[in-house]
Amino acid sequence: MNPGFLLSGRYRIEELIGRGSQSSVYRATDEVLGREVAVKLFRDGTVDEERTRRQSEEVRILAGMAHHALVTLFDAGTDLSDPARRLSYLVMELVRGPDLRRRSAEGPLSAAHMAVIGHDLADGLAHIHHHGIIHRDVKPANILLVDYSVEDRRPRAKLSDFGVAITIREDHCGDPDDSSGTPAYLSPEQAAGEPAGPASDVYSLGLVLLEGLTGKMAYPGAPVQSALARLLQDPHIPEELAPLWVALLTSMLDRDPAARPPAREVSLALRQEVINGTGRHRRDQAALLTDEDGRMQAVERYQILDTPADGAFDRIATLAARMFSVPVAIVSVVDHDRIWFKSHHGTDVTEIGRDPGLCASAILQGDAWIVRDAINDPRTLANPLVAGEFGLQFYAGVPLRTPDGYNLGTLCILDREPREFSEEDTSALEDLAALVMHDLELRLHSRRALAG
Repeated sequence: MNPGFLLSGRYRIEELIGRGSQSSVYRATDEVLGREVAVKLFRDGTVDEERTRRQSEEVRILAGMAHHALVTLFDAGTDLSDPARRLSYLVMELVRGPDLRRRSAEGPLSAAHMAVIGHDLADGLAHIHHHGIIHRDVKPANILLVDYSVEDRRPRAKLSDFGVAITIREDHCGDPDDSSGTPAYLSPEQAAGEPAGPASDVYSLGLVLLEGLTGKMAYPGAPVQSALARLLQDPHIPEELAPLWVALLTSMLDRDPAARPPAREVSLALRQEVINGTGRHRRDQAALLTDEDGRMQAVERYQILDTPADGAFDRIATLAARMFSVPVAIVSVVDHDRIWFKSHHGTDVTEIGRDPGLCASAILQGDAWIVRDAINDPRTLANPLVAGEFGLQFYAGVPLRTPDGYNLGTLCILDREPREFSEEDTSALEDLAALVMHDLELRLHSRRALAG
């Protein structure tokens, strides 16, 4: 297909961006809506019943799916402008970023990045499995990494190419094409020609995650050799990986499909690892930056000030109060001259001045700021919240730090009695603060995706 060709009088072909055995993918421009799209053009050739069925099945599957981890279908059609050449095509969202195969060629990804990618993919698989769809070809080349902006340090993933996907039927007991897929990423049952099921996708995802973490394909070699190897031996999972990864990959890569966790459980496990990783490595992600102009630009970037009450943050504040048995828990954002409460459990106050607020001191810290006995602590004994009517005697706050190093505000807990606060307590509060930042990051990325 030459650049400049106008497909069906609407989609102007720009350049080839991918090629498979049955189709090619082009970057194109939708002349009607004025936006860039991806056009999947099926190979021109003899029209047969099976080929037509496959194309129709892919259209039907994509049209019925709507999920952030799946590539979105915009249109489908056939260009008949040349009677001698029938051009069948799909029009999909254009994902800006490399596929995982190209990214992995640069070397192993960090465990934190693979947790985010794996969570997205497992969540997408859980969605299609719930709707009775098996992908059957989960592999790095079919995983697109979303490049929201040059500032985004955490790649997000979308699953593409449903060309060999099938719908689970009550009478499905295998067919000659159940071994469809790429040999290096087939499940043992697919390699043996047995029926593929949701657990087959989980196995393939396990191989993808293992390869991303180690930089090595688990079953390299010629197609037949690669496919048969998994029937004879389990993949090697390095012991130096974190215990969660070893346990999760071991279960995902079990040769018995019934022993593998469903995609939903994989998604939840990796989401927890994302949360825990954010809490554990917050200081490693970025050094604390203290210039106030830059910090306020970060506050404005997240567009959170003066937004309505939000159930997600309210639940975190309520959970913090319950976990630590304190009367007050707050998600705060420090503005120029005030401390605004995004969520406030145990108090009706929605903001206070910046000067007396302890959160203004907490955001200057590199880690948690703990005041166990405020009346006798020289840092706080003269503070109006301590000496005045409120009678604050305990404060623990964890900064809400952005990936580029700015503290937006805090997740903090307050009590009117002095109390001890252990390292385990601090770690738990840090994990809850990581939940807040994870949610803020997801919302920021979603706005950027919609905008661009």
